[in-house]
This record gives sequence, C-alpha cells and structure tokens, in this order.
Amino acid sequence: MAEALDESKNLTLTDHLAELRIRLIHSLLALLVMTSICYAFSTEIFEIVRKPIEPFLPSGGLIYTGPMDKFMAHLKLSVVCGVIASCPFWLYEIWRFVAPGLYQKERRYGMGFIISGSFLFLLGVSFAYFLVLPKAFEFLFTYGGTKDTPMISIDQYFSFLSQMCLMFGVAFELPLVISLLGMLGIVNHKFLREKRRYAVMVLAVVAALLTPPDILSMSMMLVPLLALYEISILVVIFFERKRSSEIAD
Repeated sequence: MAEALDESKNLTLTDHLAELRIRLIHSLLALLVMTSICYAFSTEIFEIVRKPIEPFLPSGGLIYTGPMDKFMAHLKLSVVCGVIASCPFWLYEIWRFVAPGLYQKERRYGMGFIISGSFLFLLGVSFAYFLVLPKAFEFLFTYGGTKDTPMISIDQYFSFLSQMCLMFGVAFELPLVISLLGMLGIVNHKFLREKRRYAVMVLAVVAALLTPPDILSMSMMLVPLLALYEISILVVIFFERKRSSEIAD
C-alpha cells in the first residue's frame, strides 16, 4: 500500500495499541455524553420502548419487585439508547483507527463510512423494534394457548429488548465490515462468492444464537443478513474496480 499514510508505515504494535486506547476513550466519552442526554428523557423513552410488549400484558404495564428495579431499568435503558445515539461518533473513531491502512484515495470515503454505518445500525435497531419484537412476542405469548397470564418484569423485558435491538444493529453492519476487509485487501469478491455456502452456514448459526428459539425470529434475521451479504459482494466489486481504474490512471 504505497499510498497509505506516511505516519502508518513505521507504527509498532505499541503504537497501534496506544492509538486503539485513544479511540476507545473518545468513544466512551461520546457514549457518556449521549447516555446522560438520554437519561434526561428516560421517562419518555421508556414509554416508547414499552410499546412492542404492551398489547400482551393484562394491565398494560410491566412489574418490578425490588425498590431499585425501576431506577436501574431507566439507567440501563439510557445506556442502550446512548450506544445507539452515539453510533456516528464511535464509527468515526473506528474509521480513524483503520484509515492508516487504506490507500490515500480510499480515505475520502470516511464520511460515507460513517453515514452508511449509522444508517445500517439504525436500520437494524428499527427492524428489530418494529418487526421482529412484535412478531416474537406474538409467537411467545400465544404459544401453548392464552389461558396463562404473563407477568413480565422490567428487568427481563429490557434485557431481552436491548439484546435484540443491539444485536440486530450490529448484525446489519455486515456490509460495512466486509467492505472494510475488501478495502484492506483481506478479502475480494471472488473469495466471497466462493465461500458463499460457508457464509450461509455461519450466518444461520449467528441468527439462531441471537434470536429467540423460534423459526420465525431466526428467519427474520437470517434473510436480511443473506441479502446484506450479497450487497457486500457488490460493494467490494465497486471498490475493486475503483481502485483498478485509479491505479491505471
């Protein structure tokens, strides 16, 4: 990579670890700021995130058994929303960390990396909130009949909701991760196509591990991931052709 940043040529492992430490600190600071803002609006956010499960609760509300349970739920909710809200900031820090390993002309895609990464993360979170969670709750709460009455605690619900939303957000970053690997020269479109059958198996296992134990929820994660994998191949082809044309010029 002859066009890589000059300062990246002689970096040692210690230098890379020091750079990683700086990026992590900046990301944590952004998370802290956004978590504080979200905590100020936690009551309003609480009402929004309760919506997917509300139709399946007899009283329309969740239960809690300890005096600290509701406070801790608001605090955890603020942290999760802080992670989501600070997405552009920690994606920027990721880009700053990997950019020295890219070609000079590829570093101009930094803004596109941040915007597309933020969009994909929010798309995954929204997909989980608006589509997967309602369908999952409908299956889980009607399975085996409706005679039994669900009594879901705040802690149980928000742990489940947070895991689903964050995991879908991370999973939807697949095109971004593969594109970065392609730009770094670790994979190419030929490799991705040849290993497609293995990728399908890996994605199926990931979908099974990250979703509730029902075929509907698993399918609702697996199908988008397969589509995103195919999109990733097209993106890698685009960057390969772009790099070839720029080298030829």
